[in-house]
Amino acid sequence: MERFITDNLITWKNQSRRKPLILRGARQVGKSWIVTEFGKKHFTGRIHLVNFEKYPEWHGIFEKNLDVKRIINELEIVLNERIVTGKDLLFFDEIQSCPKAITSLRYFYEDLPDQHIIAAGSLLEFAFRDISVPVGRVQFLNLYPMSFPEFLWAQGKNSLVDIVLATPVSLSETLHNTLLSEVRSYLLVGGMPESVKKFIETGRTRDCFGIQRDLINTFRQDFSKYAPYSDKRCLNSVLNSVAKQVGKQIIYTHLTDQFTGPTIKKAFDLLEQAQIVHRIPSSSASGLPLEASASSKKFKALVLDVGIMQQLCGWPVDSEYLGSDILSLHRGALAEQFVGQQLIAARDEGIHYWARDARSSTAEVDFLISRKGRIYPVEVKSGASGKLRSLHLLLKNFPDCPAACVLSEGPFGVIREQKINFLPLYYAYQIGMF
Repeated sequence: MERFITDNLITWKNQSRRKPLILRGARQVGKSWIVTEFGKKHFTGRIHLVNFEKYPEWHGIFEKNLDVKRIINELEIVLNERIVTGKDLLFFDEIQSCPKAITSLRYFYEDLPDQHIIAAGSLLEFAFRDISVPVGRVQFLNLYPMSFPEFLWAQGKNSLVDIVLATPVSLSETLHNTLLSEVRSYLLVGGMPESVKKFIETGRTRDCFGIQRDLINTFRQDFSKYAPYSDKRCLNSVLNSVAKQVGKQIIYTHLTDQFTGPTIKKAFDLLEQAQIVHRIPSSSASGLPLEASASSKKFKALVLDVGIMQQLCGWPVDSEYLGSDILSLHRGALAEQFVGQQLIAARDEGIHYWARDARSSTAEVDFLISRKGRIYPVEVKSGASGKLRSLHLLLKNFPDCPAACVLSEGPFGVIREQKINFLPLYYAYQIGMF
């Protein structure tokens, strides 16, 4: 199953003065697979896998000192392979298990710059607590669950991929309904590679549910690694509650009544660092960067993946599900998770939302994104433009916003005098590419 991030890896490989690359991402999003396949297809030499979790005794190679020539020599001995600098790819997997190996990346950049090195790991932020991160001497890339276009691509539906990545246009009713049906399947299967693989093999969405539950159990097993930073029971409660509150402002004390606010906040922060949840801060549409006006106290959240979200919530999936209005499912939370997940994957950066800063105000727009120095509101909503009160209020208060995007199950359309573009949900990733 090919991934769009391969293009970024090729660009990295071909740089004349490249830095060691650290691939970040939550557990089980496909980091090890994508690096291994990239190495096989794009290197004339070999790929040398150093798995620090599988072989903890190899940590000692990095403990003595950080002389990279000595490190290469000793790795050649334990791997029983010759490492050819300039031709081979050296892959440090599960690097969070060996903090000294992270530190060594700086010296590979300075003393052996021709050696191609990719490091990957989950829970990297925890390792970064205890070491000096070689900022400026390494490059970072993030890998997320498979996006909707990648989901189509994995099924061999390349013509549909071309449509959802192209400039939005009005499609025939047949194509429109076909793509909406694919969105419904994605809502159940999600973008975790193992779940997508099972769906491709069997064609049955229900076959993915057991895999999703196993993935959630894997995340929970990792909670023991979060110690002594947080209570495992609190982490579990917060994760379950965040999944059920997608689309709502997060208030720590509303996530669970079994722990104090500071304890809950710490648990949420740790889940965010592990990329299991994503924070969506409230921000003003008054100017860029959006981070400048982002609130640390008013924010919403998304879960890593829409399929994982479904399982955490325990929502029943009945026979009417696939034929129902996507925006009506679970009060629109699934559609908002879907759109937010696509925007994050496409942009590889944080996203924001807008909430009117006024007492007793309920005005809110789901997402804010930036493109070429301009701010674009994004709303996930059904209905006519006259019902988009919050969106109209934002456009009135911030006239510099050139246009807004409204994502729904309806067809493509534009109301130029109101500066609103109506787009089908399947264009969510394309909007994120702005």
